[in-house]
Amino acid sequence: MNTPTFARQPHLSPLADEKRAEILENPGFGDAFTDHMVSIDWTWSEDGGTWHDARVEPYGPLTLDPATSVLHYAQEIFEGLKAYRHADGSVWTFRPEVNAARLNRSARRLALPELPEELFLGSLEALVEADKDWVPSGDGQSLYLRPFMIATEAFLGVRPAKEVRYMVIASPAGNYFGGELKPVTIWVSREYARAGRGGTGAAKCGGNYAASMLPQLQAAAQGANQVVFLDHEREDAIEELGGMNVFFVFKDGRLVTPELTGTILEGVTRSSILQLGRDMGLTVEERRVTLAEWAEGVRSGEITEVFACGTAAVVTPIGRLLDGDDVIESAGGTDVTLRIRAELEGIQTGKVEDRHGWLHRLA
Repeated sequence: MNTPTFARQPHLSPLADEKRAEILENPGFGDAFTDHMVSIDWTWSEDGGTWHDARVEPYGPLTLDPATSVLHYAQEIFEGLKAYRHADGSVWTFRPEVNAARLNRSARRLALPELPEELFLGSLEALVEADKDWVPSGDGQSLYLRPFMIATEAFLGVRPAKEVRYMVIASPAGNYFGGELKPVTIWVSREYARAGRGGTGAAKCGGNYAASMLPQLQAAAQGANQVVFLDHEREDAIEELGGMNVFFVFKDGRLVTPELTGTILEGVTRSSILQLGRDMGLTVEERRVTLAEWAEGVRSGEITEVFACGTAAVVTPIGRLLDGDDVIESAGGTDVTLRIRAELEGIQTGKVEDRHGWLHRLA
C-alpha cells in the first residue's frame, strides 16, 4: 500500500493551550472542533475520475456556490469513529478499515466516487498527527473523527455530481448521553419510518438522520432519550434507533440483534459486539425481533437485558420502552451489557488485549 502524501498548511492562530485544556476538561459531544481539517477533491473524467489535492488545512467555513449539488439533492455520506489516547501517549483508532469499507458501500448507493482505503486511513493519520494535542485522556473520553463526502459541483441538473470533496473534521468527545452511565428511555415511533425497502437505510447518509429528527422530537416530548423504528411489513420487527443498533440478552445465554435487511445500518460497534459475544460464550443470533417479542420477553423474564450501541454512545443500557400509553419497564439486568462495554472500551483504550487486531495506530 502506497502511503498518500498530504500537503500541510498549519493554522496560523491555533487555539491557545489553556483554552484547549478547558475544553478537554469537559468536552461534551460535537461542540468544539480541532484546529485543522482534511480535504481531498475528486473530479470526474472519462476514465473514472481522480482524487487529487489531498491536504491538511486550518479548520474553517466552506465557500459553496448556491447551486452546489449537495444543497439541492443531498448527495452526501459520512462516517464516525474515535481516536483514543493510550497510557503511553500514543493515539489509536478502532477498526478503521471497516469504516472505509462502509463509506464505499454508502458511496456506491449515493452515486458518489469510492475512496481508496489508503486515502481514508491516511486522512485520519494526517489529521490526528496535526491535532494530536486535542486527543483527551480522561475516562470515557476520545477524539471523535467525522469523515464525510459531499457533491460540490454547481449544477442543478438531476444527475451524479462530477465534482466531489471528501473531508475529515475532529471533535473531542465525552459521554454521548452525558454524566454517568444509566439506562435510557426509548419511544416507539408508529407514525414514521427511518428508511424503506430499496431505500438508503444501509447507507450512512444524512437523509436517514434527517428523517429521524421529527420522531426524535416526539420522543423527547414524551421524556424519552431516543426513538426506535419498526418494519410494519414484517410484523413490527425492530429496526434500529435514530442512530444506534439494538441488542437483547436472553436468560438462556443468547445475544440477539435484528438481522440486516437492507434498511438497517451495519454498525461497526454492532459487528464488534457480535464477535465479543461469541468470545464470551454467548449464543449469537441475527434475526427478526418483533416489538411483541421485546415486550413479552421483558415481562416474562426471558429477556434479561436490552442495550443500544454505536460509535458515539458505545454501549448504553435501555430502560423503559414507551409505546403510546403502554410502558414496558426495564429488563433490569446490566451484567452482560456492562461486561461487553468494559471489554470493548478496554480494547479501544489499550487496557485489554486486542485479540482480533482491531486497533490501528494514528500517532
